[in-house]
Amino acid sequence: MKKRMIDRYMPIGKLSRIKDFLPPPSELVLPEEKIKVTISLKKSSVDFFKKAAERSHTKYQKMIRELVDRYATQYSAVK
Repeated sequence: MKKRMIDRYMPIGKLSRIKDFLPPPSELVLPEEKIKVTISLKKSSVDFFKKAAERSHTKYQKMIRELVDRYATQYSAVK
């Protein structure tokens, strides 16, 4: 007789269906108006972000954009 294989990833016990609580994809990314700008940065600053982005497996422009957005959000709330 063959020994029965047990899949450790299979659920154990009684299962119950839960309500879908995730938003649809269209609600995950809210469109926001963007504009392109040209900016001159110090080479050392760009090198810093390039290295940090490489370690984080992302793009350095995205990191800089996020930094500027957070700074603007933080200080636009303070009046």
